[in-house]
Amino acid sequence: VQLQASGGGLVQAGGSLRLSCAASGTNLQYNTVDWYRQAPGQQRELVAYITANGRTTYADSVKGRGTISRDNAKNTVYLQINHLTPEDTGVYRCHYVDAYSNVPYWGQGTQVTVSS
Repeated sequence: VQLQASGGGLVQAGGSLRLSCAASGTNLQYNTVDWYRQAPGQQRELVAYITANGRTTYADSVKGRGTISRDNAKNTVYLQINHLTPEDTGVYRCHYVDAYSNVPYWGQGTQVTVSS
């Protein structure tokens, strides 16, 4: 199983990014998939998650600015964040726990840096 996160980069405050989490070796559509982020010196934060039936939940820090979605045909989960602020800076990683084996899987992370 591999989770490939991409889409990070350097962006100015006020801009937007769409992160992708593409899976291979597994079928994401049957699992809840999360996006976490971690800024330097900070604890890891759950940003958003999407369940197998499409229900979404967001951290207060991105509520109203973030959208998590999934494309089952592409076996990919996306996280878009608009109106980025420097507080959104961090390494973003996707994650899921296999519904059948309870084994956790993490993507390798993608760096998001928001300049003021």
